[in-house]
Parts: sequence; C-alpha cells; structure tokens
Amino acid sequence: MRDVSQGATIWLTGLPSSGKTTLAYALEKKFIEAGQLVEVLDSDVIRRGLTSDLGLSPEDRRTNVARIGFVADLLSRNGVVALAPVIAPYRDARDAVRELHGDRFVEVHIATPVELCAERDVKGLYALQREGKLTGLTGVDDPYEEPLHPEVTLDTSGMTLDESVEVLWQALHR
Repeated sequence: MRDVSQGATIWLTGLPSSGKTTLAYALEKKFIEAGQLVEVLDSDVIRRGLTSDLGLSPEDRRTNVARIGFVADLLSRNGVVALAPVIAPYRDARDAVRELHGDRFVEVHIATPVELCAERDVKGLYALQREGKLTGLTGVDDPYEEPLHPEVTLDTSGMTLDESVEVLWQALHR
C-alpha cells in the first residue's frame, strides 16, 4: 500500500449505517494531529451541492461516485488525504475511481453486517424500508456489490469507534 502521507484517497465503502462517515471524521482528526492535509468528502454534504441534480437510479449513483472520485483525485494528487465515506454500491464505479487514482487509491470495505446497520439506523432508512415507505435501500432491496480485493476490510461490530479508528489507522500506516 502507498504511503498515504503523500496524498491518497481513502474510499470507505459499505452499507448505510455501517460506520463509514463516523470513521472518516474520526480519522480526519488523527490526520490533522499528524500534520497531514485532509478533507472529508461526505457524500451527504456533496449531494447538497456537487451532485444535487442526481437521483438514486443506478446511472445516477455511478455518476455520483465518478464526481466524488474526480474531486478526490484532484485533492490526493496534490498531497491531501481525501477521505470518501461513500456507499458506492457498484463495483465497476469504484473500480473506475481506482483506475483514475492509480496507487493513490485505498479501498476500505466497512463490512458491518446488515443486521447491525439496521439496528444502528442512523438516518432512519431501514425503518422507512420496513414500513414500506422507502424502496431501493442499498443492501436490502437494492444491490451492494462488496469489493473483491479491498486494501482493508473492517467489521465495526464488536468494536468501539476508537478501536475501529486505531485498527484502520494502523492498516493505513503499515
């Protein structure tokens, strides 16, 4: 794995409520403490601006990933660690971002089981899906294609946030 201190994109992919964004913001603090330039490309924030014209169709989801990947590439090639906590449900879209980045791309699969994600239900999406008020929930009634060869796989169940961050930090600095 490449030395992330020279700039990299750390792409955290996983199901809704798996812990991607929480981990990204906690990692951001560690990078700042280490004196590293870092930016969190929070997909919820990005959807309010850069990708506000997109819906949740498969093509729109791929476009969302491509746009975030493009911004991450700009940052990472200029020495910034871009943390991208993005579901990115389709393997081909993530692979295209990887290809754009070359060795500056680190795929982290947050492999938290769907049952725990539904228990956490940070945004209430799983409850809405159970009530029939939401369809197309990634990993439930819409596909999520797990990464085949991520650089890091992390199941956050059974770990505190601090433990999860430390495991990921160590993996990124091997």
